[in-house]
Amino acid sequence: MSKLDGNERWKSKMLLTEHQEEYESRTDPKKTSRPTSEELNMIRDYILLPHMLTIVQKSVDDIKSSPNLLKQLYLATGQVVMNKISRDMYDIRRELTKRNIKIISDEHAELVVYHRFLCRGYEDRFGMTRDVMRSEISVQLKKYIKEIIGRVADEK
Repeated sequence: MSKLDGNERWKSKMLLTEHQEEYESRTDPKKTSRPTSEELNMIRDYILLPHMLTIVQKSVDDIKSSPNLLKQLYLATGQVVMNKISRDMYDIRRELTKRNIKIISDEHAELVVYHRFLCRGYEDRFGMTRDVMRSEISVQLKKYIKEIIGRVADEK
């Protein structure tokens, strides 16, 4: 018997709603579910965007050392693309965290690059060949560039 047993104040406990929901979610068994196709696309983008950023950074560095007449235009465009990629990386990372999806590690097996991920308790691997990665990076870079050209054309 504790000292508080005789004290009537401790019989009724106030608990805020959000604390009650958090407590109940802790006691519930974890729900495991497979990722949706949208979430798989987000995982793919999470994997590809750092590679894209590296490619664009290398191109910007190459342009800096070139004697090209339009060097400033290319540098500014490259910087805009890098900013957009960085913003998208941040947004995807935030959304994956919100959906309780974690990308754990990568491993290379012959021509395929695998990334392990946890999706709300479900564990699996996401694999892409290097050729698929190159083509996806090419497609996405074209989208970024097309968006920039569209913005410039709209300002005319």
